Amino acid sequence: MLMPHPAVLRGLLEEYEAAAASEPADATGAPGPRTRDLAYTLCVSTGTRDVARALEAARLQLTAAAAQTAKAVEAARTPMPTKAGATAETRPSAKAPAKAPTPMPAAAAD
Repeated sequence: MLMPHPAVLRGLLEEYEAAAASEPADATGAPGPRTRDLAYTLCVSTGTRDVARALEAARLQLTAAAAQTAKAVEAARTPMPTKAGATAETRPSAKAPAKAPTPMPAAAAD
């Protein structure tokens, strides 16, 4: 299943909650048109058929995405281990210029 980007999902969730709280119900007492549209979009985005399940799934996906981001940030902050006896001069530098590619020999003329 395709998963929406966390920022898109967060925006949908916030917009739905705001519409549900502020949009007046229609003549039959059902949610207004914007709320219904957002509920449908949340259901499609989360692969559900019920808005309550869509809201739950969206919150779970956002929680998982936040945990994954926190894990990636922590991994990026952790220094990489070096070989015993390595010095700053012998370790590869992230700022070292890349080697230029070796030119290909010219093709022989037929």
